[in-house]
Amino acid sequence: MARASGVEVRDVDPAVAPGELAEESALRPRSLAEFVGQPVVRRQLGLVLEAARRRGGAPDHVLLAGPPGLGKTTLAMIVGVELGVPVRVTSGPALQHAGDLAAILSSLDEHEVLFLDEIHRMSRAAEEMLYLAMEDFRVDVVVGKGPGATAIPLPLPRFTLVGATTRAGMLPSPLRDRFGFTGHLDFYDAADLTRVLERSSRLLGVDLAPDAAREIAGRSRGTPRIANRLLRRVRDYGEVHGSGDGSVSLADARAALELFAVDSLGLDRLDTAVLDAVCRRFGGGPVGLSTLALTVGEEPETVETVCEPFLLRQGFLARTPRGRVALPAAWAHLGLAAPAGAPLPGGPDLDGPDAPPLFR
Repeated sequence: MARASGVEVRDVDPAVAPGELAEESALRPRSLAEFVGQPVVRRQLGLVLEAARRRGGAPDHVLLAGPPGLGKTTLAMIVGVELGVPVRVTSGPALQHAGDLAAILSSLDEHEVLFLDEIHRMSRAAEEMLYLAMEDFRVDVVVGKGPGATAIPLPLPRFTLVGATTRAGMLPSPLRDRFGFTGHLDFYDAADLTRVLERSSRLLGVDLAPDAAREIAGRSRGTPRIANRLLRRVRDYGEVHGSGDGSVSLADARAALELFAVDSLGLDRLDTAVLDAVCRRFGGGPVGLSTLALTVGEEPETVETVCEPFLLRQGFLARTPRGRVALPAAWAHLGLAAPAGAPLPGGPDLDGPDAPPLFR
């Protein structure tokens, strides 16, 4: 671990991570060949890295975009492994001053990889310095103040920046354009998640029944991180209440997931609370995000970034200019009858002239 101008920069080694963090890190694939899912991104990134290896140089800068838990950090670590170079790790929120970024960049070695997580949360001053560093491999260090200030160019080694973001739209165009390759990660299908769980269960020493793996995959919201987390909880249940021989059956998986309030579609306690609030307390909506968050006892950002993407994707909720509204699937999932005039998926504009009276 190193510190540059007070900013923590880590060289990641999964073998020394403590407790369950070590276990989670140990489940990460170490190469593109081991990485499951994301076939398009995997092939594209593999081509970029192979071409760089043959040239003997550093590859173009890489931007990985997509929802949390899909493998952005894993792919960043794989970039370093495939190139045979160290990976330095920091995050956007840690870079609040241009000097922080300058200290990190000046400490890099030739062809080293810098992984910048949550790159969209970097300060504007650091962002503007990063433009020059990515394009010309130099930073300008300002010495002095006022009219007598002088900018001294500091050359940088050729490095590869791997940026990760859950909100690619928040990145300004000048920054996005400086990445030579952008990979957009999508949610996994059940078949790929089952393969992820089969691999993870072997690494954890769990004898996971095939139908149990499919059951967990179906409740993992298309996200490997959630799948691996549920697998560990199912393993715990099997050790305490199962046969005791390290095997996990379908019955064990279902009982464990019911205990941890993960329903058949992958909705957890908070998801169900959001649906229940929109349908029962607000009659299907529309209801504003802040009001909804207060009702379920969470921060608006948590509801918007953690719950809503999955509920929108599953067709339970819709966003309108006046707030969130429940779609028929939400009423059905709660065992309720949708009221007359409730909006339908793909129906008229929920805030336009053709909207039902309730939503105008």
